[in-house]
Amino acid sequence: MTLATTTSLAEGASASNPLINTGVFALFVAITLFVVYRAGNRRSSTSGYYTADSAFTGRQNGVALSGDFLSAASFLGIAGAIAINGYDGFLYSIGFLVAWLVDLLLLAELLRNTGRFTMGDVLSFRMKQRPVRAASATSTLVISFFYMLAQMAGAGGLVALLLDVHSKWGQALVITVVGLVMISYVLLGGMKGTTWVQIIKATILLTAASLITVFLMGKYGFNFSSLLRAATDHSPMGKDLLSPGGSYGKNGTTKLDFVSLSLALVLGVASLPHVLMRFYTVPNAREARRSVVWATACMFVFYLCTLVIGFGAAAIVGPDEIKAAPGGENSAAPLLALHVGGTVLLGIISAVAFATILAVVAGLTLTASASFAHDVYANVIKRGKAEPEDEVRVARLTAVVIGVFAILGGILANGQNIAFLVALALAVAASANLSTLLYSLFWKRFNTTGTLWSIYGGLIACVVLVLFSPVVSGAADSIFPSVDFHWFPLKNPGLVSIPVSFLCGAIGTFVGRSKGDPAKHAEMEVRSLTGIGFGS
Repeated sequence: MTLATTTSLAEGASASNPLINTGVFALFVAITLFVVYRAGNRRSSTSGYYTADSAFTGRQNGVALSGDFLSAASFLGIAGAIAINGYDGFLYSIGFLVAWLVDLLLLAELLRNTGRFTMGDVLSFRMKQRPVRAASATSTLVISFFYMLAQMAGAGGLVALLLDVHSKWGQALVITVVGLVMISYVLLGGMKGTTWVQIIKATILLTAASLITVFLMGKYGFNFSSLLRAATDHSPMGKDLLSPGGSYGKNGTTKLDFVSLSLALVLGVASLPHVLMRFYTVPNAREARRSVVWATACMFVFYLCTLVIGFGAAAIVGPDEIKAAPGGENSAAPLLALHVGGTVLLGIISAVAFATILAVVAGLTLTASASFAHDVYANVIKRGKAEPEDEVRVARLTAVVIGVFAILGGILANGQNIAFLVALALAVAASANLSTLLYSLFWKRFNTTGTLWSIYGGLIACVVLVLFSPVVSGAADSIFPSVDFHWFPLKNPGLVSIPVSFLCGAIGTFVGRSKGDPAKHAEMEVRSLTGIGFGS
């Protein structure tokens, strides 16, 4: 295929109808804002604002969990990675699915029984309240900001393809609109309204992915082998598209890069604050377990669909046209929709993509604002004596501030390499949160010093290693490709920073002056296993 042909295909494929795309998205926003307003709890109650009074069933919360987690990276990024890299692209899906087993087997029930609103409730249960809650809030805010920044910047990147807006000012305007709508969700609805947005978004996302999958399978006689054959025929990789090594082990990467990324995916997802907070929206531990089962089932169906969509994009659209489009790999699913269903289907996919970003950012904003208001304001500044009305008011003000910073950060990061932001968020979550949670729940001797060392040690190690990795400098696809100050060889720090966090927690525990409180540990153990005393 010649360069001229590729360019013309990309131009033709991206010549969508912005009015249809905007109209479908506006309809989704109008409906969800109405739902949020009607469902939202506007009483000044901390339990109502943070956890919707724990009134959701396991099935409802499971669908909302899948909606909270399935971001634009999952919908667009994985489909594009499969279309371009084949087997290696699908490994992202496997990592995300395995992560939910960690939540199901180790965290969901115990966290639900031990905490009330935030991760800080669990970590500070048998430790000194103020320093541990401050550390927990710091970790939550850093993770949420980087994850949110990636979503907002991703919104700007998608605009070029989906709404045919190519100017920086136009994309900045769209990022601002997405941010303002997200802030409205959080202010109007709190956890209850945001949860219903997640449920609606997850339902639309699963429906759209399933319909495209059924159409693609029907096109190839419901024979997956025929689809794979067509994909390999249209890919420069040929049959290697179906084998490992299409991405990792080439272009300066090693197999250790894949191992490190896998650790971040599996352990980071299981420690994301906005995922952990959802376990408090159900009435008991049994429903928390059901939430994870339902979320895993929804994501299992979704990632099977992305497998078909990815190889379908390789077969029908082709890697050359995907790479030449404004969104690069992220354009695989939208281009496939345009090829098989025209501008109407592309408009629907556009709405789904933006709804995905909108819902995920709303969940992140709510979690970050709750952590600051509950852990920092109520328990560090007010020493546990804050009035519920004041705490909720601080949470809402924090949501506005975080939303403004997310908008500004998304505008500044627009057009940059944002993959490292998602990887950083997952790696920080795994490094700072998982070790601390597991030590708190299962290690009797664990103390306040160990908690602080574990959180800050993992956080600092992760950020430093990323700053001096090929993601930031020293490679053609780095953020600063013209300079080279990297000394850490891996693109994801998880392989090093996660063990460092566990090691710091252990060393801090042994060198710390304070000793673990056996009585508090016994109380925490009984509560985590039985739920007795929850909410007190």
